[in-house]
Amino acid sequence: MSRLHRPVLAAVAALAALAAAGCTAGPIGASTPLSSGQSFVGSSYESTVFRPGSRPEAPGVSGTTVTGSRLSLASYRGDVVVLNFWGSWCAPCRDEAPALGTLSGKLAPEGVRFVGVDIRDEPDSALAFMSTFRISYPSISDPGDLIALQFRATDPPSAIPSTIIIDRSGRIAARIIGPVSYRTLRTLLTPIVAEHA
Repeated sequence: MSRLHRPVLAAVAALAALAAAGCTAGPIGASTPLSSGQSFVGSSYESTVFRPGSRPEAPGVSGTTVTGSRLSLASYRGDVVVLNFWGSWCAPCRDEAPALGTLSGKLAPEGVRFVGVDIRDEPDSALAFMSTFRISYPSISDPGDLIALQFRATDPPSAIPSTIIIDRSGRIAARIIGPVSYRTLRTLLTPIVAEHA
């Protein structure tokens, strides 16, 4: 085998490994030949916690929800916000939905607000997803990935599902790439909820 062919074979092997892992590159929801139509991050999980004093400011997100009303994250200032990026077509999103729905109800009295960002979805599919999993918190419709791209400095636009925790002062306190569990999300939220704005 010539030396010229080795880098090409290495690149092909790397791309094949990425496809097997279920991850995609490029915009959220992009279906490529490598992803075999699977436009989500798969079962991988990664979390990052930002310490107070070194937290990036969250973008000023606003938009129209899947039910047609307007929502702005600025209206939640003073609360902790769990911002979850999802799509009805995403299998790991379905896996994590029950935990998100349960936690949103349990943590509301503690000043924790859940907001979804529905990626590249049809309105009927999004509404059916929310009904099936009893998601009562609002979700902003983001068919063109524009909201997702506002978070590109902290949340790779290729990752879905992903969750961002925003502290009471509007700064990003934690980022989760991949499906969350009830226990993991509750553990991450506990010290952030205890903070004061």
